[in-house]
Amino acid sequence: MEYGIWTKIGLAALALVLLVFVAPGLKNALQQSQQAEKDWKGILIPIAFVVLFVIFLIISVR
Repeated sequence: MEYGIWTKIGLAALALVLLVFVAPGLKNALQQSQQAEKDWKGILIPIAFVVLFVIFLIISVR
């Protein structure tokens, strides 16, 4: 689908406005995440369960 020039300009302007409003929050979030305690077990365990569940689903379909 081909967009017109005004649609492209409008989407670019919308993306720029969104970036202006989101950038300060992202900067603050990145600063806080660097100071936060690292908890790798908290994220690795759920990811491992998801991977095992997907493998289980693939095996059960065969």
